[in-house]
Amino acid sequence: MTKKHVAVLYGGFSSERPVSLSSGNACADALEEVGYKVTRVDVDHNVGAALSELKPDVAFNALHGPYGEDGTIQGVLEYLGIPYTHSGVLASALAMHKEQAKKVARAAGIPVAESRIMDRYSIQNQHPMPVPYVVKPVNEGSSFGVVIVKEGQSHPPQIISSPEWKYGSQVMVERYVHGRELTCAVMGDVALGVCEIVPTGHSFYDYDSKYVPGGSKHICPAKISLNIYQKIQTLSLKAHQAIGCRGVSRSDFRYDDRHSENGEVVWLEINTQPGMTPTSLVPEIAAEAGHSFGELLSWMVEDASCSR
Repeated sequence: MTKKHVAVLYGGFSSERPVSLSSGNACADALEEVGYKVTRVDVDHNVGAALSELKPDVAFNALHGPYGEDGTIQGVLEYLGIPYTHSGVLASALAMHKEQAKKVARAAGIPVAESRIMDRYSIQNQHPMPVPYVVKPVNEGSSFGVVIVKEGQSHPPQIISSPEWKYGSQVMVERYVHGRELTCAVMGDVALGVCEIVPTGHSFYDYDSKYVPGGSKHICPAKISLNIYQKIQTLSLKAHQAIGCRGVSRSDFRYDDRHSENGEVVWLEINTQPGMTPTSLVPEIAAEAGHSFGELLSWMVEDASCSR
């Protein structure tokens, strides 16, 4: 059987372009190794014309951030009729908006932290909620713009209202949840393993922790009790289905076990375009479940479709 022609979409023009380039090249290399014909497409505003001329069998979406995982490129691919990987237009747009995704998750019975959307200038003079809390851009990934306001901090973070802020006028203010950083991948209708992320030399799982080699330690499988492990798997699959995701997704959690092993498990967000870099979590979690990187990517290519 002739292997499909796969256009790997990467790069783009969001803040996460460097991550996407790394993801895309890793995926393209691995797909070539397992026999697919691969064309690498560095996405710009003419991507529609480029794909119309290229006519690939499948688009492997390795884009991250706005325009790549918010439903925009998915809409282009739907319009062109090119089957593509990961989630469709609605699920991608919904998951990218952190507060809207949390509303759907909460309605599905998934525990989330209290939060609200605010204009960034409205929080410059007084704390919008009791400390500690977190301020996040509404629709960015890779921890861009995340600020943790800790106990004892007398004023809100001034960077949010400064001219240096480049993540939009609205921010999400969310209760800070103490504890451990856990994540779980979903592949189709199966929740894979749970991994704990331990930042190395960083106060939280920020951009450098995610993408700089040695920036964090991944403990796969996470060393937690079986009931918490299974609870996180159940919640991850529930979030994947409630938001309408397809293909592969990854849900992130905080687990506060300071006072009890049962503790508090809080869902933070779902990633519809998880990183596929050499230091990324999903390939590592999939490998723990017995899927090589090439097998994981092949599954994603064969799972690709329109109307997702």
